[in-house]
Amino acid sequence: MANSEGNKLWGGRFVGDTDPIMEKFNASIAYDQRMWDVDIKGSKAYAKALQTANLVSPEEKEKILEGLDMVFAEWSKGVFQIKPGDEDIHTANERRLKELIGEPAGKLHTGRSRNDQVVTDMRLWLRDAINTLKSNALELINTMVERAAVEIDILFPGYTHMQRAQPIRWSHWILSHAVSLSRDVEQLEVIRRRTNVLPLGSGAIAGNPFNIDREFLRKELDFDEVSINSMDATGQRDFVVEFLFWASMCLTHLSKMAEDLILYTTKEFSFITLSDAYSTGSSLMPQKKNADSLELIRSKAGRVFGRCAGFLMTLKGLPSTYNKDLQEDKEAMFDTHDTVHAVLQVATGVMSTLQVHQKTMEAALSPDMLATDLAYYLVRKGMPFREAHGCSGKAVYLAESKNIPLNQLTLEDLRIASPLFDSDVSSVWDYSSSVEQYSAFGGTAKSSVTAQIEHMRSWLKNHRQ
Repeated sequence: MANSEGNKLWGGRFVGDTDPIMEKFNASIAYDQRMWDVDIKGSKAYAKALQTANLVSPEEKEKILEGLDMVFAEWSKGVFQIKPGDEDIHTANERRLKELIGEPAGKLHTGRSRNDQVVTDMRLWLRDAINTLKSNALELINTMVERAAVEIDILFPGYTHMQRAQPIRWSHWILSHAVSLSRDVEQLEVIRRRTNVLPLGSGAIAGNPFNIDREFLRKELDFDEVSINSMDATGQRDFVVEFLFWASMCLTHLSKMAEDLILYTTKEFSFITLSDAYSTGSSLMPQKKNADSLELIRSKAGRVFGRCAGFLMTLKGLPSTYNKDLQEDKEAMFDTHDTVHAVLQVATGVMSTLQVHQKTMEAALSPDMLATDLAYYLVRKGMPFREAHGCSGKAVYLAESKNIPLNQLTLEDLRIASPLFDSDVSSVWDYSSSVEQYSAFGGTAKSSVTAQIEHMRSWLKNHRQ
């Protein structure tokens, strides 16, 4: 281990080798190496700031930038060699830079701490990752909105408490989930702005003593703002927690959608069939077609919840400023990003390829789902709703007692519940008419759903910019 000690950014005060177990326990290079490109990006900006502050000469700056470009090329080609003692990506890149250009590499870290370096890297990485996830989410929402537009005339049972409630449009169900995902996109945009704050120049805790131009660094790295307190900048990970919570909320929405779809694929419902591309079979039962894509979406929500709760538990007992406990931030952030990235893509695939069985959906509609319409019939005759609700309930009970569907009660039967029932009550027993009278925007249900579709199309256009 003696040779590896020379690579460290902190070894001068220590005597002897680090215990090999501690060496492995302390290292983060196995997972933080995926920040290699943003680490180089931040270092190039800092090298320019050092030259502006007259801490490196123009020639040294150029040599550092050329060396960093060579390091970048090695990573890009997959030939960069991690060596013993490269405990993190910052150590690895600086070690390699020194091998390539010699003494000027030692000036790159002037006034910079790994404390402000790592959080800068993380913010740069997450900023780009959020752009990717936003694009994934927008693609899923667009798929759902366009499917809703094509299948707007399909009716099926709406459920509350997992019991048949009222007839609705299949498109209305699709859009209910698209709208929840639209809130996720809006929240993700907020998190990106809160992430895009420059911490570089904060040093380890007290700031930077060399009059580094942080406004220059902000512009060079395309941050929106500069952090105002160096202790807070290096020691807080609010932006990571906010991202983890966002992911938990987003996957809660997708898990709910997946649960509905899993039920709809069962033989008992048979409302939809998943594409073979998003299904698997049984190793024992040849007839099985399992909705594993949806089950995994449902399960990944639990994985992300665990990452969020676990990291919050890490943070809650920490004193202020940087502590090595914060090394837990990266695995939580990376794993959550990778999980949500995969889930959004799979969900898009499922929603774009599933087959809808319109006849089965409409055959599942039953007259008892029109009991509310029966009450509204009486309301239109002048009866207070609470009384009308009771009369409709009596009609339901009477139908159940006779073991017949609600719409097969005779006019005489209905008049037992209320004398206000008349021959025109037959108009209640039409599912399409029932669906059409309900609207969140006025007009018919179809016009309401059409308005939702147009609203979502406009929303998508605005958020793609």
